[in-house]
Amino acid sequence: MDLRAELLKSIWYAFTALDVEKSGKVSKSQLKVLSHNLYTVLCIPHDPVALEEHFRDDDDGPVSSQGYMPYLNKYILDKVEEGAFVKENFDELCWTLTAKKNYKPDRNGNSIVSHRDAFKLWCLFNFLSEDKYPLVMVPDEVEYLLKKICTAMNMELNSCELDDYLSQEPQGQGGLTVWQFLDMVNSGRFLRGIEQEAVSMAVEEVYQEVIEDVLKQARSPHGYLWKKGQLRRNWSERWFTLKPSVLSYYMSEERKEKKGSITLDKHCCVEVLPDRDGKRCMFCVKTSSRTYEMSASDTRQRQEWTLAIQMAIRLQAEGKKSLHKDLKQKRREQREQREQRKAAKEEETQRLKQLQEEKERKLQELELLKEAQRQAEVLLQEEEQRRRQQHEEMQRTLEIQLREAEQARASMQAEMVLKEAEAERQRKRIVELEDMQERLQEALQQEVKARQDEESVRYAQARLLAEEEEKLKQLMKLKEEQEEYIIKTQREKQVLKQEMENKNKCLEEAQKQLEEVRVNRQRVDQDVMAAQQKLRQASTNVKHWNVQMNRLMHPIGPGDKRTNVSGGGFAGYQSLLSRRDSSLK
Repeated sequence: MDLRAELLKSIWYAFTALDVEKSGKVSKSQLKVLSHNLYTVLCIPHDPVALEEHFRDDDDGPVSSQGYMPYLNKYILDKVEEGAFVKENFDELCWTLTAKKNYKPDRNGNSIVSHRDAFKLWCLFNFLSEDKYPLVMVPDEVEYLLKKICTAMNMELNSCELDDYLSQEPQGQGGLTVWQFLDMVNSGRFLRGIEQEAVSMAVEEVYQEVIEDVLKQARSPHGYLWKKGQLRRNWSERWFTLKPSVLSYYMSEERKEKKGSITLDKHCCVEVLPDRDGKRCMFCVKTSSRTYEMSASDTRQRQEWTLAIQMAIRLQAEGKKSLHKDLKQKRREQREQREQRKAAKEEETQRLKQLQEEKERKLQELELLKEAQRQAEVLLQEEEQRRRQQHEEMQRTLEIQLREAEQARASMQAEMVLKEAEAERQRKRIVELEDMQERLQEALQQEVKARQDEESVRYAQARLLAEEEEKLKQLMKLKEEQEEYIIKTQREKQVLKQEMENKNKCLEEAQKQLEEVRVNRQRVDQDVMAAQQKLRQASTNVKHWNVQMNRLMHPIGPGDKRTNVSGGGFAGYQSLLSRRDSSLK
């Protein structure tokens, strides 16, 4: 902790003491008085107009700590030189301002510490407090300071009682304020049964050790060391005080008359000497220019002094000016490391907790998955059973359909037998029609001969045209009836074919067995269609030749009239007309 930070801590108490309304601002007149006193105790030239010039734009209003800091740094702290002033006087100034407002000892005079001791505890608090505002001292430092005071009084601090007190006391910013600390000391809870004078001596010793960097000083009544003079070589009793850079000695323990000092550096050393000249427990301090011989009252005291001087020399070798500043920094680093380890441990605990929660969540999910799997297996079994039932029902249905298909196939086979019989009848009829056609052809030849005879009777034929037209109408009607019969037959065939196709869809498995039957049926259908075509042609020819045959069966004699002429169809009629025309020509 540098000098500026130490001074700022005390000035912060003085500034907050002047802030009566606790608004964070202090009037300019009060700051003038504070600045003047700071100039005085810090032994720097006073500049009475600097404050007015610095706050020229804000003549009437109060000034905040942020507004006062630039002036404080520029005109006061930047001009401070270490060693040019007495820091105790500076601390007393700031303590006087803040104690008047904040320090409230017991009015009945039952306080454990005096006002002077309270000031020293305030200085110790500032030294050990954290470097952030508002200033507080963490519980570890509170315990450290109380242990130092108790050790100085040869007593042991009750740490458990201190922990109970700190747990009950409200702590802001993670620690105690100086006023809470002073109230705790004055309560007598940790210094019960100790006289005020003993407490004062312990506080003084700790103050000198921590604030004034006194590493070692003798205690009454064995507080004096014997020192051998340089010129007269006689032995004189002196009161010694050891600091990191100097070993001073005085006439008495009041330290009013300083007799001299030994400057310590990294080149110095301390050695134990054998007893001689009637002196025992001797040791010496060797510097680059001189050797100082001293004698302690006993061996323990000599060991304490030699160890303390060796520690001071080691601090000089390491370039450290204050032992307790170094110890404080180490304690702070240790606290930070503990906090880091604690934070890491908490983080690890939190992470483990999260992992545990994640594990539990995973286990729950696994249980849910297992339950879902069990339910899925049950559903799968039910679905499998349902499918098996459906399969069995479908199999039974297919068996029924197969039986129906077998029955339908048997029925189709019977129908096919009937169709084949019908086709056989049609073939026989076709043979008859072919025979009829041959006979008709013969009749046609005879008709040609008869037409030659008919030319003579062309005039009589006109009279018979009406009768032939009537016969033609009858023939056309017969033809239409025959076409309707053919259409009806085709429709029946289409219906039968559609039924067969529907049956074929249901009987896919029976299709292969009926393939040969379908081929035969298609061949028969083709034969039937050809036979129907021939039948239509033969029917037409039959009608024509019937007419001709009817006419030929009644030969025309000379002068006779034909009473009955059968028409041979529209074609025969046209042929008759054409022959008549040719005979007329």
